[in-house]
Amino acid sequence: MNKTPFTWQLLSPRYWLIWLVVLPLIFILSLLPWAVQRRLGTGLGLLIYHVIGQRRRDTETNIRLCFPEKSAAEQAAMTKDVFVQGGISLLETANAWFKPVSYYKNKVTIQGLEHLQAAQAQGKGVLLLGAHYSFVDLCGLLAILFFHVDTVYRPQNNKALEYIMVRLRLRIYDYQIDHDNMRLLIKALKENHVVWYTPDQDFGLKQGVFAPFFGVPAATITSPRRLQKINNSVVMMVHFRRHATQEQYEMLITPPLENYPTNDAVVDATRINHELEQLIRRSPTQYMWFHRRFKTRPEGEAMPYPKKRRHVKEELAEAAAKAKETTNK
Repeated sequence: MNKTPFTWQLLSPRYWLIWLVVLPLIFILSLLPWAVQRRLGTGLGLLIYHVIGQRRRDTETNIRLCFPEKSAAEQAAMTKDVFVQGGISLLETANAWFKPVSYYKNKVTIQGLEHLQAAQAQGKGVLLLGAHYSFVDLCGLLAILFFHVDTVYRPQNNKALEYIMVRLRLRIYDYQIDHDNMRLLIKALKENHVVWYTPDQDFGLKQGVFAPFFGVPAATITSPRRLQKINNSVVMMVHFRRHATQEQYEMLITPPLENYPTNDAVVDATRINHELEQLIRRSPTQYMWFHRRFKTRPEGEAMPYPKKRRHVKEELAEAAAKAKETTNK
């Protein structure tokens, strides 16, 4: 479902780089053999690891907090591999957008499909809870080899990129639901759709609670427990992972969550985080550890991530202004 109509503003010079360079390049990359894509992706991931210090430091912090049982050397190796997996996923995104769906027909296995089919046979919506795995766009393409699916996503700030992504994903998803468009999300569940929802990012406590994620208190959205009540939807988990060296993928769907939700939002959020954690541990470096999962902290607890460069500059400028004001007095 495309809710991003084309406008002539999308041809503004500010978007020419997207139309004339980025989009053609993505298409060309999708034509390359997997062995070449994998090498290119590995190299690109390592380049990003060395160049984008903020993302590297954020990832190092997440790995250190979530895998304290690992040695410093093991944590460093995991961090680097997160970037390698992320680099490879950029080529997989190109594939998800341009390769024929049939290309993946013999490249993916699935476990637990019967759980989803049983829920659909009951005439209920299905809330399929997953996480931000590195090859997230390809996950949707792999899923439609077995069932129709909708997705909930955050729109891009770049209007041209948003238009392109929505258009290219039309062959994958029935509904592409803006995460703020609760009306469409409710409509999808009432129509007994399978809705893929990722409740693993920090959106603060306005619609969330603190619940442990890998043993660390994390702001966790509580919307899944509310969405379950729509059409008495079935809630189950989904996990994707790529084989270490081959272009082969695994998809796992868990049995429906029993006795969910309860009357306690914290208990429910804790349970969802625990389920996600167990799945992420199956292939931990294929998870997007780049985002600041623990940026919201309990009162009195400092944020564990280093300050972003622009924030440091803003603080220095503010301090300088105050010092000047004091001197003038």
